Amino acid sequence: MNGAVRLPLDVPDLRFDGSGGSLVRRSVLPSGVRVLSERVPAAQSATVGFWVAVGSRDEAEGGYGSTHFLEHLLFKGTRARTALDIAVSFDAVGGENNALTAKEHTCYYAKVRDRDLEMAVTVLADMFCASVLDPEEFENERGVILEELAMADDDPADVANERFFEAVFGAHPLGRPIGGSPASIAGVTRDAVHAHYRANYRPQDLVVTVAGAVDHDVLLDWLARALAEAGWDPAREATPVPRRTPLGRPLQRGSALTVVERPLEQAVVMLGSSGFPAADARRPVISVLNSVLGGGMSSRLFQEIRERRGLAYSVYSFAAGYSDAGLFGMSAGCSPQRAGDVAELLLAELHRLAADGITDAELARARGQLGGASALALEDSDTRMSRLGRSELTLGEFVDLDETLRRLEGVTPDAVRALAVEFAERPLSLTAVGAVDASAFPLAVDAAA
Repeated sequence: MNGAVRLPLDVPDLRFDGSGGSLVRRSVLPSGVRVLSERVPAAQSATVGFWVAVGSRDEAEGGYGSTHFLEHLLFKGTRARTALDIAVSFDAVGGENNALTAKEHTCYYAKVRDRDLEMAVTVLADMFCASVLDPEEFENERGVILEELAMADDDPADVANERFFEAVFGAHPLGRPIGGSPASIAGVTRDAVHAHYRANYRPQDLVVTVAGAVDHDVLLDWLARALAEAGWDPAREATPVPRRTPLGRPLQRGSALTVVERPLEQAVVMLGSSGFPAADARRPVISVLNSVLGGGMSSRLFQEIRERRGLAYSVYSFAAGYSDAGLFGMSAGCSPQRAGDVAELLLAELHRLAADGITDAELARARGQLGGASALALEDSDTRMSRLGRSELTLGEFVDLDETLRRLEGVTPDAVRALAVEFAERPLSLTAVGAVDASAFPLAVDAAA
């Protein structure tokens, strides 16, 4: 394939070749359902996902956590299947079945052998269209989710991550926890979650993606039959919901310093700032910067903080992109006594990158790392299925491996340095969880202010 392929909502059929001999097809059905498949040569399994572009950022006050709550409930039974029936369907064939809620989407997915793909499509369609949200199951699952939140609150890395998002995004909806809070989950009603379900799980909201051993025309037949059996009217026409547009709300940092004191053996430190939207043209530059700074064992953060100084076991940088905003950060786990030193080293490496840029050798190594990691990831149908979903819901374009490599080749040291300067000049947020207090971070706080 040459270049990226745009995915207009008003084009009913697309077909093109992907790198490695795969065949990508996309159909927009009269009902508004969008179906994307990638047929991979010699594959003997497939991964299927049912997506909606609804995540935690879309929840109204009083219903925080309802998207994640609903994700749990769709496994609890339909008009035709009990929760046990759903579980047995996949266990009996050695398949995998799960779901995820993110800030901007929800996905229900399964991975099975090619011979069991029709079953997976049928069961997921039934879950998606015809869940009953039984009141008794609702209350049972409320307890399960509260336990899940409690488990996450016992993990200092999870706590640091949630508080870091709050610190960077402030009042923006992206700053809210995906799972809600114990108070919001305890207070949400079945009627509120049901209303959320009816409003957002419609044909025009649904995107189905399949990668691996799949025939697109056969998939369309299976899906049409499964959706009709689940109760959707096949004669009802609609246009797909538009892709997400920015809210227009300015992004303001929530806090410069957040410290959560816990009696732990290790402190988790995160330092960073706002980033860039997922569709920003600088995505390849961000990837290279992240690789050089903290993307592997040869990265600057790993070499300086772990290898040379022995101050941390885990140390890395990361970036996340959404439809209208993004986030960039660095993280390390260290002894509480050295948390201030580690925070200053994180900051120093970012400033050094902004001042000196990267070498040609680092650029070549980053290109090799990113290209190789992308190629290896695509050996898994899960990755290909997810790529189709992100392409349709967020990016509006399909970018295959060849185009990814071409874009990486276009990244220059000057572009990486310019981006590092921009990150270094933005208001920074520092979050720490552990047996530390604010006095441990004087220089980092000065830089963040």
